[in-house]
Amino acid sequence: MRYIIFFIFIFNTALWGSFSGVIIDRVTSAPIEGAIVSDSNFSTKSDIGGSFLINSNEDRVSIKAYGYRPYKLNKENNETVFKLEPITVKALYLSFWRASNNSPRLKEILDIIEKTEINTIVVDVKNEYGSTSYKTSYEKANSYGAHEDRTNRDIAQFMELMKSKNIYTIARVVTFKDELQASNNPDYAIKKEDGTLWRNHDNMAWVDPFDKRAHEYTISIAEDAAKVGFDEINFDYIRFPAKTGLLLSKENSEENRVEAIGEFLELAQNRLRKYGVFISVDTYGNVCWEDNDVGIGQKIESLSKYADYISPMLYPSGFSSGSFGFENPSEHPHTVIFRSIKNIEDKIDSKRLRPWLQSFKDYAHRKIEYSYFEINEQIRAAADANTSGWMLWSPSSRYEISYFTQREKKALTFDLVRETQEYID
Repeated sequence: MRYIIFFIFIFNTALWGSFSGVIIDRVTSAPIEGAIVSDSNFSTKSDIGGSFLINSNEDRVSIKAYGYRPYKLNKENNETVFKLEPITVKALYLSFWRASNNSPRLKEILDIIEKTEINTIVVDVKNEYGSTSYKTSYEKANSYGAHEDRTNRDIAQFMELMKSKNIYTIARVVTFKDELQASNNPDYAIKKEDGTLWRNHDNMAWVDPFDKRAHEYTISIAEDAAKVGFDEINFDYIRFPAKTGLLLSKENSEENRVEAIGEFLELAQNRLRKYGVFISVDTYGNVCWEDNDVGIGQKIESLSKYADYISPMLYPSGFSSGSFGFENPSEHPHTVIFRSIKNIEDKIDSKRLRPWLQSFKDYAHRKIEYSYFEINEQIRAAADANTSGWMLWSPSSRYEISYFTQREKKALTFDLVRETQEYID
């Protein structure tokens, strides 16, 4: 009956430029409450029955719901029921230098996706230096030479390949750590107390997160990534440097820092709204354990006002000795991930959390290799904590397919044993 009512309502309101209907889960047919329906200027949410109405004179609106793939709705579409495809993101990181369409590492990752549960690629669009992996339409960045070291000469071909394989695509965009932008704009670069340009331990300059010009610059690149078809924009280094004694354009207080990061995300949300892309932000792992901004402007409560997903970097090697009651936290990957996620469940729905997991050698404790056991203990923890998925970070973008095929075989064996036991019982 609800569907009939909405069909009549769409017919009656079409002349006024409205979109309406019912949003349901494609698999279960259950209505989806709280789905975000947007045009370029305005957003509304579906009600408990999945119903929505948005007044818009635009030709297209987008639908987003946590745990689902984004959906685009054109005015020519006469449907009244919109079926969203659920997805638990299981992602591998593809670095800037491996982003070529002909990269052997990309081919390896595509083979893993073809044969395992992996369904997502995170690819660098703008790296720490400020280079873009393809030539964007943002001329200011191009004038600085951001595209000169690009590794992808045909982004349209890349996106077409991803879509043909139904791969969920995340564009990683480094935000305030940007050597190219800072060195070309010293007036809003972060400086040392003597007024000279500050660079961190790897000799990279940063732009001032308080300065709106820095906001505009990175969001323009993110907007281009949305235009070419990425499903999600992931902002990394969306923070202040973890260092004191620097010259910034405002007082470096917690209130000011948190406000500046929030203003960046609000602008990003407004600019990216019309593309229907999700927004995610990377945070330090210890943000899950502190009530303050840990000196960098990141607090779960403020970030979640504008970002769809929060991605804490919960690398076990990143936690100091004694954390979680362990001398070597890197030897207890499940505990590190699970307890960190559970510690913030009163601040944000776990379905809006998608942690970064460690796929590299422990550098802090006993230097153990992270292989099948350690990686899959992290994956198990993310599932146990009911997150929206996970993203695996390997700096070299090298991954062992056997880690994922073994995992699936063990899961299948467990299911068979459980079903057998239930039959016996």
